[in-house]
Order: sequence, then structure tokens, then C-alpha cells
Amino acid sequence: MSRCGYIDDCDCDQWEMIKWRGQVASAIRGKRGQAFIMELLDALEAMPEKRLIANTLSRPEPVYGPPEGPVGVCAIGSVGLKRGLDMSDLDPEDYDRVSETFGIARQLVREIEYENDEAWFGYDRTPEARWQHMHDWAMKQLRPVPIDPA
Repeated sequence: MSRCGYIDDCDCDQWEMIKWRGQVASAIRGKRGQAFIMELLDALEAMPEKRLIANTLSRPEPVYGPPEGPVGVCAIGSVGLKRGLDMSDLDPEDYDRVSETFGIARQLVREIEYENDEAWFGYDRTPEARWQHMHDWAMKQLRPVPIDPA
């Protein structure tokens, strides 16, 4: 089982998977989802070092003594870092709490975690490649904004 909670063996009920994918699509397409995707892109592009980690929201610098700040973040963690959130006690597998903290649907939390950690098998898995994958994924999720004719 992964951090995002998706089932790896694909022995799940097809109808449940169809419903889940619909919920994910709805979470991405909605107003909150689109706002978060735009915020995610801003956070990714604002990173001084274009690199992401997997399996945790943020990882403090490994030093002797107190950490001097995050040395790595995942995609959701990049938004938390830009917002100035303390993510040290936020468990990435507590989807309801992450959802509440970031103001997005838990389905979107799990989808972003899946994309960040696992969805790109067969590719170069460097932190820089992970950043590029998440940036490309987020760009693909943006929907055109309708123009108000009034």
C-alpha cells in the first residue's frame, strides 16, 4: 500500500474504481481544486531548487542539533512551505487532516500524493525529475477560465 492509499494489485471492484476516478476528476475540476492547482504551480515555480521528495510532506535538514529548515518537500509540502505552515506534525497519510489543512478534497490529496510518489514508473526518479513531473502534471490539470461576456 502506498502513501496515497491506492491499491497496487488492481484486484479492486471495478465500479468502486470508476466512482473513485470520478471523485478525483470532480475534485480537480472544481473551484477549490483549480485554485489549489494554480497555487501548487506557483509554489513549485517559486522553489529556489527545483526538486521534490517522496513519502513525506517535508523533511528537515539532517544536522547535529536543531534542524535549520526544510531540506525537502513533496508537491503538497511546497504549498505548505510557501504558506509558511508548520508541517512537522502533519501525517501525509491522515488524508482528512491534510485535506482540512490545505482546504482541498481528500481525493485530491491522495491523487497528488500518488502522482508525486508513484505514478511515473520507468522514469528517472531524481528529485529534479520528480519536480518536473509534478509541474507537468499540474499544468495538464488546469482548466480554461470562462470569460464573462458581461
